[in-house]
Amino acid sequence: MADTIKDGNEPMAENTQPSGQEAQASLNEVADNRQVVNALEEIKAEQAIEAENGGSTVKHIGYWRLIARRFFRQPRAIIGVTVFVLLILLALFGNKIARYAYDDPDFAALASPPSADHWLGTDSTGVDMFAALCHGLGRSLTIGVLSALATTVIAAIFGCAIAYFQGAFEKIGMWILDTLMVIPSFLLIALIVRAANASAGWLWLVVGMSAFGWIGLARTIRTVALSLRERDYVKAAKYMGVNSFTVIIRHLIPNLASIIILNFILGIISSIGSETGLSFLGLGIKLPDTSLGTLLSGGQATIQTSPWIVGFPSLTLIVLCVTLMMISDALRDAVDPRSGASGQVSV
Repeated sequence: MADTIKDGNEPMAENTQPSGQEAQASLNEVADNRQVVNALEEIKAEQAIEAENGGSTVKHIGYWRLIARRFFRQPRAIIGVTVFVLLILLALFGNKIARYAYDDPDFAALASPPSADHWLGTDSTGVDMFAALCHGLGRSLTIGVLSALATTVIAAIFGCAIAYFQGAFEKIGMWILDTLMVIPSFLLIALIVRAANASAGWLWLVVGMSAFGWIGLARTIRTVALSLRERDYVKAAKYMGVNSFTVIIRHLIPNLASIIILNFILGIISSIGSETGLSFLGLGIKLPDTSLGTLLSGGQATIQTSPWIVGFPSLTLIVLCVTLMMISDALRDAVDPRSGASGQVSV
């Protein structure tokens, strides 16, 4: 008992327990020290890599820059892009250098072979084939790009939406896709285009092809998006109260960009093929407008006597489709890290 009694003159022992602010400051100091240590470790690791590589610095590049590097590393990609750009320039500026307009026939040269006046000859009505080919190529490219763009956008939004929303919405969305797949879209598109006039026929052709061309792509995107909806960043955005449409646009669709771009290029090929088939049968583009399909249709009757009328449009269509296939194949290999397009890492 006496041992516990302290002298009144002896100062009381100070409380050594830190306050809340001092504890928080200590924790912040420890955290800062850890960050410094981690930064030093990262610097040492990069210095070690630089030493192994002979002193060269390590380059950090983004995802899309890496895809672009893999893409242009392939010879077929360079060839495909170069030829495709040349075809676009021909479609845009070919009529500027042509001596005749595509709708201004030369009645003095009916079914004339290629010459100095008519570089690719004329058809049976005297239309200059070079001018008609440039205009037809531009019309087919316009229809293909617009139709593929519309179908890709619709398929991306609808496919990601039915994958993101579960329950009744997903069942109804899949039922809509299954129902639209059994509709004879080819006949409906033909009826839509035939009801339009000649000047606006290509616009209605784009509308008809876009209305039925997105179904298969939407099913593919929905299948891939099913795994993305279980990712942590999607769940975090959902729990934070972010709008569902915002989650689809900002989180789901950007992570499917490689698949969407690849299918967009394939969609251009499919749309050009559909337009060519419809116009060849007389159910697509109408005169006086022209496309690659109408050029092939107009020259089928004189294929033996005037083969250039069918030959040049056919060659242009083949080159266009092969070029787009080369670009799509190169893009697919650039996106796939297991392909040979990855090459060797250069520093």
